[in-house]
Amino acid sequence: MPKHIIDMSGKVVLITGGSRGLGRAMALGFAAAGADIAITSRRIDSCQAAAREIEALGRRALAHACHVGHWDQVNAMIDAVYGHFGKVDVLINNAGMSPLYDRAADIPEALYDKVLEVNLKGPFRLCAEIGQRMADRGGGSIINISSMAAIHPRKNIILYAAAKAGLNAMTEAFANAYGPHVRVNAIMPGPFLTDISKAWDMDAFQERADTRIALRRGGDAGEIVGAALYLASDHASYTTGAILRIDGGST
Repeated sequence: MPKHIIDMSGKVVLITGGSRGLGRAMALGFAAAGADIAITSRRIDSCQAAAREIEALGRRALAHACHVGHWDQVNAMIDAVYGHFGKVDVLINNAGMSPLYDRAADIPEALYDKVLEVNLKGPFRLCAEIGQRMADRGGGSIINISSMAAIHPRKNIILYAAAKAGLNAMTEAFANAYGPHVRVNAIMPGPFLTDISKAWDMDAFQERADTRIALRRGGDAGEIVGAALYLASDHASYTTGAILRIDGGST
């Protein structure tokens, strides 16, 4: 893990979907910068494994299983994190899902609801509740992990793209709602080579990358960490409502 000049000592960071992929990279990056981390995802064993990695860096960690699309679970998770750490300085809404389907006409209502619940409903509840607690306490930073799908929607990600576009709008709205003390920003990642990409046809991906991505490759999970640290820190004290593309120059 590369060292960062940003010092997050004394901060508590809550990361949803923090047990793998971009979430895990950010969890380890914030821990390396001195923060204590609350990790949540649907699988407690994955959360516990990530928590052990954080503790190995000398930081405190809390593992908590939660389906962010269910408000009762979100409420219980928030109470558990505040009960354990006493505060949350940084919230990173990273949990997401984009299931495959053949035709939009075949998407069942249950799948529609699930995609919107995880990608939009959960982040709304977390922004609303934790954002209010941050405002009452006098400060905090929220980072929503969106997607380039929000501005480049395609036929095979209709629901996901719609949810992420909503997340972008929600980012700006919450920045307005919770200013001046709470900053709310978003990161829009392009294609990153995480565990999800293991299912991709990499030859076909590289062919597209050669013509559609300026850097001609997918991102490494660690390449999102510096941006997240910046947005969470006092270095970004005049940055709120921003939506930052990290996509290698995708078109």
